[in-house]
Amino acid sequence: MTKFFPLLLLTGLLVVSCSNDDGAGGPLTPPDPEPVSYTSGSADFTTYVAVGNSLTAGYSDAALFIDGQEASFPNMLATNFALVGGGAFNIPFMADNLGGATLGGETILGNRLILSFASGSPVPTPVSGTAITEISNSLSGSFNNMGVPGAKSYHLAAPGYGNVAGVAAGLANPYYARFASSATSTVIGDAAAQNPSFFTLWAGSQDVLGYATSGGDGTDQTGNLNPATYGSNDITDPNVFAGVYDGLLQALTANGAEGAIANIPDVTLLPYFTTVPYAPLDPTNPDFGPQIPTLNLNFGQLNQVFAFLGVPERAIVFSTDGASALVIKDESLADLSAQITAALVNFGLDPGTAAVTGLLYGQARQATPEDLIVFPSQAVIGELNEDAFAMLQGLGVAPAEAGLLSINGITFPLEDQWVLTPEEQQAVTVATEAYNQTIAALATQYDLALVDINAYYTLVDSNGVVLGDGSTATTTYGTGGVFSLDGVHPSPRGYALVANQFIAAINAKFGSNLPGVDPLDFTGLYIQ
Repeated sequence: MTKFFPLLLLTGLLVVSCSNDDGAGGPLTPPDPEPVSYTSGSADFTTYVAVGNSLTAGYSDAALFIDGQEASFPNMLATNFALVGGGAFNIPFMADNLGGATLGGETILGNRLILSFASGSPVPTPVSGTAITEISNSLSGSFNNMGVPGAKSYHLAAPGYGNVAGVAAGLANPYYARFASSATSTVIGDAAAQNPSFFTLWAGSQDVLGYATSGGDGTDQTGNLNPATYGSNDITDPNVFAGVYDGLLQALTANGAEGAIANIPDVTLLPYFTTVPYAPLDPTNPDFGPQIPTLNLNFGQLNQVFAFLGVPERAIVFSTDGASALVIKDESLADLSAQITAALVNFGLDPGTAAVTGLLYGQARQATPEDLIVFPSQAVIGELNEDAFAMLQGLGVAPAEAGLLSINGITFPLEDQWVLTPEEQQAVTVATEAYNQTIAALATQYDLALVDINAYYTLVDSNGVVLGDGSTATTTYGTGGVFSLDGVHPSPRGYALVANQFIAAINAKFGSNLPGVDPLDFTGLYIQ
């Protein structure tokens, strides 16, 4: 397998240090603080139920596991609510801290990630061990944390979403199947059946997230009002979202419950989209640098064709003294395959080679700072694309040449699933803004606390958050402390920051004076 360069994103980023904060003279003993009398204001926290997706469940590091569930923001809220009369908060715990799961003995969910130094460099690695969570072993009782990883807004109201028999076929959710009250129940029905006195609802991020994390390899379903026809990576129609969300709130408030609802952050700010650079090709890399002159020579005639066709901005050039951008396929571009082929034949190239060139580069260009390269692309950039290699050989290209033309991001344009282009980002933005307008309007209509997570995440991304010990938590992958190793979900410390946003909004709306939580009490990174 040909590999042009390694993309080691974490090497050198992790610095572990120790310090003694006591000073030469030892610590000063502060006076005992005056006891605080906490009040619930006008809210009743006796029975608290949390509804949502993975962000409510406590999912992090690409899995759901006991420690993560205990560090979910609803569990943190429930701990605070207990100070003012809040009752028990039952969680549908996984069976272990590995996070994986089986169905009928066959593994269907992988173990959580941990930062491992086993190779000498910090690498996110699945924890070893055989998980013992079996999806078909249903849990009994009712649960206050009704967060279901992977659930889109309309899934929360879908009968049968927790039917174990439908999990293998992708018709039901394995997490909900473990604790659904019946094969035909709904998440919102099970939540409302507990007659909550207070609730939180944080739903909707999944309605755009699958599209974004797949590099836009889905469909924007705006205008399609039938979610039964949606794929897993599709964007939910805003009118569908609005109707479903209103229905969720009708069910939760039917008996007079009060609550707090959160809007949806700009998912493109997540480390999943901001960690891999658009221009990672380093001329000092011995696997890539020496090949630059040959690559530029080979692309020279194609670049002439691009200029001839009036699209010189599509030219592919690699720098010998600076980082070069990846070569990507942009499906929003006009497909010039036929024109490229014809022009190259007119320039004297043999028809077979001309046709292959047109096929490969009809929608190709180099990435720009506006493109977002998704996190998993690290595993394929600079690697031989086996499918492209086989395809080219099937077209009659000799194996050696087919191999040279099949290097992801260099000679073979990085495919759509690895890049979120500006046009695809716009689709995410438009849908997110529509969802958030709905959430804000319904917060007013139902007289609920509104938690502006979107604004908060934007602030965190720009400035970080100064913690009590003077350190700053940031969104930087691996070391920032806000997000876990999957690059999408918060770390336990990140969930503590979210919990405090909920508490601030609840205090402001209902006149309570809940104290919040200290993010430093929770880890920002699991290290092995």
